[in-house]
Order: sequence, then C-alpha cells, then structure tokens
Amino acid sequence: MSMRPIVRFGDPVLTSPTAPVTSFDRHTENLVRDLLDTVDAPGRAGVAATQIGVGLSAFSYDVDGRVGYIINPRIVELSDELQDCDEGCLSIPKLWYRTKRARRAVVTGVDVRNEPVTVEGTDLMAQCLQHETDHLDGMLYIDRLPKEDRKRALRDIRRSDWFLSGVQGTEPQPGTALPSAFGGA
Repeated sequence: MSMRPIVRFGDPVLTSPTAPVTSFDRHTENLVRDLLDTVDAPGRAGVAATQIGVGLSAFSYDVDGRVGYIINPRIVELSDELQDCDEGCLSIPKLWYRTKRARRAVVTGVDVRNEPVTVEGTDLMAQCLQHETDHLDGMLYIDRLPKEDRKRALRDIRRSDWFLSGVQGTEPQPGTALPSAFGGA
C-alpha cells in the first residue's frame, strides 16, 4: 500500500483506546501493509495504527532485523528486571526522555488470518513492544514519566518547532485552542 503520515501529539486518536480488529479481510490486510510500509524507514522501531490515524488495535515493528506486525496485542509477560532507556516517539518528534521499561516482554495477538501470534523480546524489542501496546491503549510514553520529567516534556513539546503551528518560533494566534493534553478543548 503506502507509507502513511504520522499523527502528532495533540491529536485525540493518540489518547483514545483502540477497538479490537474483528474483521479479517482485505481492509485488515491493507492496514497491516500500511503499517509495515510506514515502519520501513530509517530510525523507526515501531508504528501503532493510532499513529497513522486508525483507531484499531494493531502495530508493526522493525527492530534489529526483526520485522513484523501483531493484531489485537496484549502484553502477557513483563520481566521484573527493568531497563532505564532513552525513549522517543514518532508522534513526539525530536524529543527523547529516560523511561523505565521491563527488560523483557511477551505479547500475544493474531495475524491477518486471525491465527495466534506471540512476539517476545529483550532490551530494544521489549521497549518497542511495550511502547506500541501503550499507544493502542491510548497512552503515550511521556505518561509514564515521573511528574517533574513529564512537566518538562510537556514544556519541551509546547516549545518545539512542530507543535501547533509547525513553524519554529511562531506563537499560536490569540484564540487558538490548545490540545486537550494541555487543558484545551
């Protein structure tokens, strides 16, 4: 199909829990192809359906030569051992923050034929599985940050060149509503 544009922070689709995929037809196959095409770019480890504006439970991944997807994923196991890793997000471009994640994760779901699939990984793959599953639950990684770090992240987002206007240094026009994540409508 095609590489899809990435939805950015402030769009309600990113904070809305997804619906499970219940129909396994050509539309589901097209969604999976779009997810795989969209993750196939340098610097991308995963893309959730919400990040391409689709409120369905599916994501793709491309980590250390492992490329795939999973539909209706659920985390079924997380290690007690944690990793403190730099984490970023395509929907919050150019900003990275230290995030605690389980060092190992196991996710189950299905493929385009509704056949069971299990994906597991450690380190970066575990981080990706947790990050993308969070997206499908309407959670962004900055929601997992300690309070002061989250405040700093939100401040950095407001100051970023892509937020609201997308033009560096341009302030929003008077009367412009902030996204709901900042107390707007």
